[in-house]
Amino acid sequence: MEFPFDVDALFPERITVLDQHLRPPARRPGTTTPARVDLQQQIMTIIDELGKASAKAQNLSAPITSASRMQSNRHVVYILKDSSGRPAGKGAIIGFIKVGYKKLFVLDDREAHNEVEPLCILDFYIHESVQRHGHGRELFQYMLQKERVEPHQLAIDRPSQKLLKFLNKHYNLETTVPQVNNFVIFEGFFAHQHRPPAPSLRATRHSRAAAVDPTPTAPARKLPPKRAEGDIKPYSSSDREFLKVAVEPPWPLNRAPRRATPPAHPPPRSSSLGNSPERGPLRPFVPEQELLRSLRLCPPHPTARLLLAADPGGSPAQRRRTSSLPRSEESRY
Repeated sequence: MEFPFDVDALFPERITVLDQHLRPPARRPGTTTPARVDLQQQIMTIIDELGKASAKAQNLSAPITSASRMQSNRHVVYILKDSSGRPAGKGAIIGFIKVGYKKLFVLDDREAHNEVEPLCILDFYIHESVQRHGHGRELFQYMLQKERVEPHQLAIDRPSQKLLKFLNKHYNLETTVPQVNNFVIFEGFFAHQHRPPAPSLRATRHSRAAAVDPTPTAPARKLPPKRAEGDIKPYSSSDREFLKVAVEPPWPLNRAPRRATPPAHPPPRSSSLGNSPERGPLRPFVPEQELLRSLRLCPPHPTARLLLAADPGGSPAQRRRTSSLPRSEESRY
């Protein structure tokens, strides 16, 4: 793939690695250095054209690799150039591979969900005119060495049939683990994913402090044994019998006439949830005149009779009064 500018001068090495900043690589000594803005613009043009060619080769509706996508994601692109073919002395681009780490939820061979963050192959393209010349294997192998991963540890985003045949031919990746997303993983992917977790920094500090300070810690306080729960004793019926008996009101309220026959319609029972005590019917209201008349006819208490018998000197009139003042003066107080 040719460009109107000097690709060989832009990329000094055969394989160039670019991150999201798209910074131009260091140039060879003795070469002229154009404006840095122009160099970055040339790099963006190369990435855009490579993304369009890859989308066309995979029959995609839109490119998945572009300069704007590179700047907004933490992806890395490996670009392979051809130094031998020098049309007009400007060099050419053979292909590229884009990788990046992504957090995925994948299924293992037991169909259990696992949250992993593997290195993913996001886009891979070799120009049609130079395919089957070993350029793809050269670029892929360089990426594996640079990222320090094994082929079976990779997750591939929507691989084409050509890429699957390429992986089977050069890396013996054939058996895949079915997934519900667009990523493809191969057998052996989970061999390195379920390692025992490394001890945290806080746990390491605590272990070191315990080794330095041999002072024994205070023993844990032991709680008393839990008391065995016995059978729950129900309420005694005899304890609540007094609530069912109607209490007789004091004299003279108990002199009210009682009904000879029970009422035709008994009073309604309480609608409360618990068993409320049964109470007798209320006494009728006693008029005031009848109450006063009953008080006048009330016989003296036996204790009062004893007091009167013990004080023979006083007259009944004097014993009845509680003050020596005349009634008119007593009413003032």
